[in-house]
Amino acid sequence: MADPRTLLLSGLTAVALTVGAAAPTPAAAEGQLHFYNWSDYIAEDTIPGFEAKTGIDVTYDVYDSNEVLEAKLLAGSTGYDLVVPTGIFMERQVKAGVFRPLDTSQIPNLEHLNPKLMGYLAELDPGNAHAAIYMWGTTGLGLNVDMVRERLGEDVALDSYDLLLDPEKVSKLADCGVHVLDAPTELIPIALNYLGLDPNTERAEDFEAVAALLMPIRPHITKFHSSEYVNALANGDICLALGWSGDVLQAADRAAEADNGVTVTYVIPKEGTLMWFDTLVIPADAPNPDAAHAMINYLLEPEVSAAISNYVAYANANDAAAPFMDEAILNDPRIYPDDEVLARLFPDRASSQAVDRMRTRLWNRFKTGI
Repeated sequence: MADPRTLLLSGLTAVALTVGAAAPTPAAAEGQLHFYNWSDYIAEDTIPGFEAKTGIDVTYDVYDSNEVLEAKLLAGSTGYDLVVPTGIFMERQVKAGVFRPLDTSQIPNLEHLNPKLMGYLAELDPGNAHAAIYMWGTTGLGLNVDMVRERLGEDVALDSYDLLLDPEKVSKLADCGVHVLDAPTELIPIALNYLGLDPNTERAEDFEAVAALLMPIRPHITKFHSSEYVNALANGDICLALGWSGDVLQAADRAAEADNGVTVTYVIPKEGTLMWFDTLVIPADAPNPDAAHAMINYLLEPEVSAAISNYVAYANANDAAAPFMDEAILNDPRIYPDDEVLARLFPDRASSQAVDRMRTRLWNRFKTGI
């Protein structure tokens, strides 16, 4: 079987990687590191391993939405040394001057990051001056297979956004629970693509078409939240979620470990879906930037990247990590999509202020149901 990583890279457009010359040994760091990361997004031994290797104490806090992180960053004086925004948020935050450029001499392990994936990131962060890729993945559907089939029939197609975006179908799932990410930058591009429109459109009439699509499904959505769906799926409390690939796969693992009779699966819908990158960046006012550089370098060690992917079921961009990864992770097309699936994915892109305003108005209208 061809390496899924090779299949992945053949579907991406190469852009030159500029990370600067790496010194053989990163600068020494000491003291304390304040790390702010997504929930359920690191291996159990990552922080202890870093502390043991460097002697740096880590305070580790978590959030569950880009909006929460962005509000803190734009307010300033966060006290954090290292944060993990998604690519499109990182792009506009770079433009706002909230991050310091990376000192690549302190991060020799940057050499392991795939040039084509870093090339994509260079479209958001010119010259790869501020960010390195932490993990990447897709947004799709998390399903309680038995509950969905019980309500929609054994022959229902499970590989379609119809389950969520067709009012007739989702209305039959409302009684068993439907969660949606509280993230307009996720659902709105997906809805545009589902309608056959450009996910990066700036046309007001396209956003009106999305509103016409979404408003009829609003009564059938139980909750908007960007982390609770993981346990809700695993426990059998909901039957459908719009969620992130690794989160849903974690829910599937938790259900299997609990042996609670719940079968959860993650689906990349046939209509296509969003592909995104989460990045490692250092706030401009970081109290300990040397410690942040040391942590980035540690996270990019092949064995460490592999251990995180093995634990959280998200893809990493580390070419040297593959030999250390579980075969079940490396060969899972839901994590490392093959060419056929990759062709249906579209990357997230930053938008203009005008689009941001239209999207925000649409999202508020959708959530309130007014």
